[in-house]
Amino acid sequence: MFVALERLINLQDGYRGTFQVQGRQLLLIVVDQQPILMENRCPHQGAPLHTGTLDGGVLRCSRHGIAFDLANGGHPVNAPCPPLQRLRLAYDGDRIGLDL
Repeated sequence: MFVALERLINLQDGYRGTFQVQGRQLLLIVVDQQPILMENRCPHQGAPLHTGTLDGGVLRCSRHGIAFDLANGGHPVNAPCPPLQRLRLAYDGDRIGLDL
């Protein structure tokens, strides 16, 4: 089942949107024209990532400052921590979302 999250026309660099799908908080961001969907929580202690800073391809958690390299699969660059939980995106017409 396809769950639409956003219209493709709205996805510009710097886009950031939060969504709840089946009880999971998700974050959709666009970096270098590439949409990335992930769980909206830091794998370190669960802080929401939508409040973090995005500098180039690096997303920094606002709670403890852990930086995640989005171009490298969401792996942390400055602390021992699991990588971000990313989800596979799906497309349907002019919409982006995910298949459940």
